[in-house]
Amino acid sequence: MSAEDARAIARAFAPVRPWGNRWDYYYTLSKLRSDPLYPGVLDALRGTRAPVLDMGCGLGLLAHALRRDGQHLPYRGVDNDAAKVDRGRDVAARSGLGATCFERMDLATTLPEHRGSVAILDVLQYLPAAAQAHLLQRAAAMLDDDSRLVMRMALADHTRRGRISRLGDRAAHLIGWMQFRPRHYPDADSLQAQLQQAGLSVRITPLYGRTPFNNWLVVAQRS
Repeated sequence: MSAEDARAIARAFAPVRPWGNRWDYYYTLSKLRSDPLYPGVLDALRGTRAPVLDMGCGLGLLAHALRRDGQHLPYRGVDNDAAKVDRGRDVAARSGLGATCFERMDLATTLPEHRGSVAILDVLQYLPAAAQAHLLQRAAAMLDDDSRLVMRMALADHTRRGRISRLGDRAAHLIGWMQFRPRHYPDADSLQAQLQQAGLSVRITPLYGRTPFNNWLVVAQRS
């Protein structure tokens, strides 16, 4: 993301008072400047009009990126981390982001009702294999002709990038940024087969940019 866009979004996460905690500001600025995630997701959603369900929304950066990109799709973010959800909701309200809502939800046990596009970004590997399969089935059923399933994840392989991704995910859990340790990394073939069986056409492309991680973008829609 451009420096101007990254700074504009990150400023929304700066503390209201000068002595406040600036962790979310620096995290957001660093992620938006170094990670190709959001430009890839914005491109995947561009041209649709369907509301977006962001499963595992964290602080809700996707909502800010969509609005900055001129995409005013209704946005709903769900995440199991209540603290992130609360901060994301507060920042979205303070920033005047329209048509957004946030709620706490454990995707391992509960899935929301939704009709439209679905984003699952850097989340799937934190669910067991059975929960992943159920989530993908439900997400596929949420799509209509004007919506897309957009996912970013580390895929299972034995490359150097794959090893670095696994270490990075474990570190995120150890420092407390992610509440759960990674459970299962799907491979590209099985992931594509699951989505095709659900009646979707699938495109899987690398999305690691200049990062060392084994991240891939998956875009699926009704065939």
